[in-house]
Amino acid sequence: MEIGIDSFAATIPNPATGELVSPADRIAALLNEVETADRVGLDVFGIGEHHRKEFLDSAPTVLLAAAAARTKTIKLASAVTVLSAADPVRTFQEFATIDLISKGRAEIVVGRGSFGEAYPLFGFTFEDYDALFAEKLDLLLQLRDRTEITWSGRFRPALTGQGVYPRPHQAQLPVWLGVGGTPQSFVRAGTLGLPLMVAIIGGSFDRFRPLVDLYRQAGRAAGHAPETLRVGIHAMGFVADTDEAARDAFFPGWAHMFTEIGRERGWPRATRPQFDAMCGPHGAFLIGSPQTVRDKIRSANETLGGISRLTFQMSSAMLEPTAMRRSIELLGSEVAPAFRAT
Repeated sequence: MEIGIDSFAATIPNPATGELVSPADRIAALLNEVETADRVGLDVFGIGEHHRKEFLDSAPTVLLAAAAARTKTIKLASAVTVLSAADPVRTFQEFATIDLISKGRAEIVVGRGSFGEAYPLFGFTFEDYDALFAEKLDLLLQLRDRTEITWSGRFRPALTGQGVYPRPHQAQLPVWLGVGGTPQSFVRAGTLGLPLMVAIIGGSFDRFRPLVDLYRQAGRAAGHAPETLRVGIHAMGFVADTDEAARDAFFPGWAHMFTEIGRERGWPRATRPQFDAMCGPHGAFLIGSPQTVRDKIRSANETLGGISRLTFQMSSAMLEPTAMRRSIELLGSEVAPAFRAT
């Protein structure tokens, strides 16, 4: 199992003072986090894409390119690329360039995004989000397999045999399909034979087992070998020396972020009891001491029938840079080694 980190480059005010870390300092901290993850031997670092004031990751390929120049072995991925609102040609070129900088460490996780701001920003209609995604994913997959493309669709000017450059360092640029809880998305990933990245930001892992089974069934029905149908999990996670220290470092930022987002969506205010329940044995938060986190990963792996990759969403703890660095070090030294052979 690969173990890694995903970041949304979140900017969260200090709950005591209301002060914000400057954008430049937050970006510097993010790149330091990637360097630390590389140094301690983690497998992958992903950077998200959002177009909101709470996040600084609207241009994730720029951040990934900067990370590529500072690291040696860690894989660098999007988390996720909002492909519905992007140009697949440009997306491919950007990630192929990151792959060249990193000498073969770039990966793309594509999805439709959990927010809608990108659609009007780039001239698209949110109501078309699935049709946009299906068409652009088709083009992206053709681009990674062939240099010269003849293609036409509804939402983008046709390609009539043009070459798309540069080509990546890897023979085939890895493309994962990022999903939430829509059954059709799991079926799509399986039918295409793409590795699956499931965002589980609450609830429990067991409620996703039927959807993961659906993915595997669709993949087998389409003729894909079972070993190619890889399942990745993106989950809230944080490691500290004790369960209490991990929860205390993570909760303030998490509560702020989910209260603000929840206000837009009609959710109730995020509370400590709710958070603690998610950190408990049956919740989907991987937050606690190394032993607690190892136990929960083993349980999630068994529950979901085998996980190939698990990435920790740690952005909520950015208010505690020392604790963040310690968490990454513990993840690399005391959590990840337990899963190297699984």
